[in-house]
Formats: sequence, structure tokens, C-alpha cells
Amino acid sequence: MNVTRLFDLLDNYLEKYPNQDAALACKRDGAWLKFSIQEYVELTNLISYGMLELGISPGDKVGLISSNRPEWNMIDFAIMQIGAISIPIYPTISQDDYRHILNHAEMKMIFIEGKELRNKLQPIFSETKTLKTIITFNDQGAEYKYLDQVIELGKQNPQPDKLASLKAAIKPNDLATIIYTSGTTGNQKGVMLSHSNILENVKHLAWIPSAWSNKALSFLPLCHAYERMLVYLYQYLGMSVYYAESLGTIAENIKEINPTMMSCVPRLLEKIYDKLYLSGKKLPLTSKMLYYWAFDLATKYQLEGMGWYYNLKHKVADKLIYSKWRAAIGGNFDIVVSGGSAIQPHIASFFSAIGMPVFEGYGLSETSPVICVHQRVKNGRKFGTVGLPLEGVEVKLGERDEIICRGHNVMLGYYKDPVLTAEVIDADGWFHTGDTGKFTPEGQLIITGRLKSIFKTSFGKYVNPQAVESKFTESPFIENMIVLGENKKFAAALISPDFVFLKSWCAKHKIKYTTHEEMIENPAVVKRFQEEVKHYNLHFGDYEKIKRYLLVADEWTQPGGFLSPTLKIKRNVIEAHYAEKIEKLFS
Repeated sequence: MNVTRLFDLLDNYLEKYPNQDAALACKRDGAWLKFSIQEYVELTNLISYGMLELGISPGDKVGLISSNRPEWNMIDFAIMQIGAISIPIYPTISQDDYRHILNHAEMKMIFIEGKELRNKLQPIFSETKTLKTIITFNDQGAEYKYLDQVIELGKQNPQPDKLASLKAAIKPNDLATIIYTSGTTGNQKGVMLSHSNILENVKHLAWIPSAWSNKALSFLPLCHAYERMLVYLYQYLGMSVYYAESLGTIAENIKEINPTMMSCVPRLLEKIYDKLYLSGKKLPLTSKMLYYWAFDLATKYQLEGMGWYYNLKHKVADKLIYSKWRAAIGGNFDIVVSGGSAIQPHIASFFSAIGMPVFEGYGLSETSPVICVHQRVKNGRKFGTVGLPLEGVEVKLGERDEIICRGHNVMLGYYKDPVLTAEVIDADGWFHTGDTGKFTPEGQLIITGRLKSIFKTSFGKYVNPQAVESKFTESPFIENMIVLGENKKFAAALISPDFVFLKSWCAKHKIKYTTHEEMIENPAVVKRFQEEVKHYNLHFGDYEKIKRYLLVADEWTQPGGFLSPTLKIKRNVIEAHYAEKIEKLFS
């Protein structure tokens, strides 16, 4: 069938893949709960009927605050197929952000998961004048309706003819969703995406999985454009989507379901890489030598031109070592899509070598989200690049090598903010990403940094902090770092160690400690980090070298507020949190 609106994905799945084992699945009470495509469609329609009965009309804004679960997808489609606007919101943002979004979007109805979220949002409800209906996922008392009641309301008041009429009136270029994303002023800005914006991404990525790939694991937040679009892609291709229980259960869930595809962020792959590296330390000498020979061989893997001798060694390593790693990790991966931030080339090489082929992509919420991606064509995939532009998307470099793009993926604009829209989409339709890059001779794009992050020292030298950070975090000792130095005489850094690796190193060197603070102040640890900084400084010019740095005892995490949902560093948050320490670095 012709899929032109997002909710057409359901009918397409039902028509082409009616016998798929599960369209959606999640783990509850220790067992996997599966929803067939028939159940998925039926429940989605019942939620639509219930919403119509509750007074939702085309154009109304409906919020959805939930972790990943099948009901998320049902509600999302139920909203859009009656012509209302789906507004997914992160479950982890602040009360101030919720207050801004609910009022800015003029929310009429909202679905919320769990008592903790309800308690966080409750003080804001009375401040949102447009909000008429609050629906929880489970029964939380008589004050609010809950999802099963909406479904029951739909059963009692089916309106298939009205639903069909509403669906028929929706055009591909109509607004489908508003995704709120962080702005430079602190207020979230609403990215308006049409059905066509997202579906063009889906259709032009449909070749990514192999024909045999039929089961996906999802764990990144569905309210992020990246994961949301990929889940639409899975459904377009008739794949089963399994939702991980949590970030902490990913390894266990992979072993249980053996997915053929998943998306992730580089930090997850780095953690698996580090764990495999540390596992070899416990082996007897001969086994350890073989283990690290295979490990080193994998980091040198390239897609082309390796020669017969490397291929022979790889075959031996695969039989003796890599096959065991795959069994330990689980899965039967056709493809692992990495996005959100740049992955280090040796990490991409490593996983592709051991049988978890990494495909990297690049984009923003404003571009629905993909601009470039690794592709299964000649010169379509090269480690250290984000691949070729998506078909139908023009990409070029503007002033100061800023990446700009134009095509079917560019958003409709920022909701209720034409001035800000005009700042990022010029008169010729080019969207200005704010990222910097360069092209390889074969046309693959390399991301080199962020315009707003690049700073100038007091000597007039430009420093690209992300390039420095990316290199330094290749060190197993460094989990995260932030480079600073705007209008200062030199570049400095805050370093958050990889405490898992550092604890192992301390145990090996018989270094005693009781806290992270005591660990990083130990003279032997201090000396070891001095050696690491000296080594990685060799890769940079004098004005880019880290002249001073500070080890911090904090682990920068997403729950702690230091990282975004896609595990990117929140520079402003970190700079504010460590303001006094940063001042001392430069004093």
C-alpha cells in the first residue's frame, strides 16, 4: 500500500506482515508480553475512539510522557490518526521544562506514566489553562482517568466511519508532531515535523537492514527523533520491536531475544569494549597473549583493502575468540546503528570485526533526523565518517565549514517562533546545523565539531574542544572530559575518570582507597593521569594542548543531569556546576 502518513504504517504492517510473531513486545512480571499486529491496530483504534469521545479534535495538542513501552506507540498513532498533534516529552526533564512545554504547546490532553511522574507534574496542571484531560497509564485513584478506561470508552463508543473520514483528510505535509529540544536560552523549542518529513527518512533508510533482519531491540528514548524514526522504520519493514526493560538489562535482554538490529549511542559500545578488554586481564599468560592479539587485530579492521594475510588472521581470531565474544554478548546482529554523537573509529572497527557491524549516522531533530548515514553502496561506509547524504538531501559546507542541508528532511519550523526559524533556515531553504565538518574525496561526511563550542584563546587561536575531547576519551582511564579556555591563555580540562577501569588498575597496583575522592588524589593515580595527558597532547598543536586539568570524583550520568538522553555532555550544566573549580584552573 502507499504509505504517505505515519499512521499508514499500521495498515501497511497489517497488510504485508499479518503473521509476524509480535509487532511489539516488552517484559512484564518476568516474561515477554507480545502484541500481534492485529492487537496493536485494534488497541490503537480504541484509544482514538476514546479520545474523540473525550473531545479531542484535529489540531489539538496531546502530550505523551512515558518510558519505552508498546502503549507509547499505540497512543502516538492514536493521536495522529485523528488529526491531533503528538507531543512526546522526556520523562526525565525538570519541572520548569514541563511548565514551559505544557503552556507553550497549549496542551489539551496528556498521557503520563507512573505515580512519580504524576507527582512531579501535579503542581503544573493548574497552571496550564488549556489542559482539560489527564490520563495515567494505570489506575491511580478517582482523580484521573487511566488508559484502560479510555480503551473501554472506545469500545463503548466506536466511530470507525468518523475515524476513516478524519484519516482521509490528513495530508502528507500536515503537521504530525512537535518535538521539544533544548534551546540556547534554556527554554525548549518546539520542532514541527510533518508526516512526510519523517516518512521520507524511513523510506530512504529501508535498505539498511538485510532482508533476513526481523527483530529489533529498542532502549533509547522514544521521544527522541532518532529512536522514534527507527522504530517507525522497523514497523515499515514488518520487524518485531522488543523494548528493553532498562539500560541496566540491555545485555540480558539481548541474550533473551537475539535481535538482528538495534540502535545505540557510542558510549554503550565503549562500555562493552572496555568490559571485553578488562576480561582478558584475568586469563593465564598464554591465553592472555592470544586474547589481546585478537583484540588488537579487531581494532585495525577496515571494510576494504585488508589483504589475504589479515583476512587469514581474522578468520583464526574469529574461530578462537570473536565467536565466544558474540556468544557472551548475545544477538545475531545484521546491523548496529550508532548515532547521537561521533563514535571513535577504532571502536567502530572493533565491533564490525567481531560480527556486530556498526553503521553510523548524523542528523538533528530539525532534520527528521537523518542528514547522512552509512550505506550499503560503494564508498557508502567508512569508519571515522558518518557516510553519504541521505537520498533527496543536499549537503554542503557554509561559512567556517558549517554543515548545511536542504531537502525533504528539513522541519516545517519552530512552533510559534518564526524569528528563530528564520535564523536557522535561510531564504534558499538551507538548514544551518551549527556543526562543522569536511568531506572525504569519496563524498563521505566527517563531523569536526560544533560552531558554538569552538573558542578562541586570548592569543587569538581557535580551539575545537570536541576534537580534543574525542581523542582524549580514547584513553581507557577517561570516561568523559570537557575542554575550556574561551579568552584564556591556554586550554584546560575537567576530566571524569572511567572509575570501573580505574578501580581495576588500582587493584592491580595494590592502591587502597575508600572513596572516589581519595582514589583520584592518590599520588600514583595522579602520576598515571599526567602520563595519559602528556601522551594525548602529542596529537595537538601547542595552543590546543591541555596545559592544566582537574580530575573530578563525580561520574557524569544522565540521571545526574550531566548528560543528555543520548549521553552527550551538557556543557552549560557542567560549567555551571564546577564554576569555582574552573576559575581556579585558570587562576
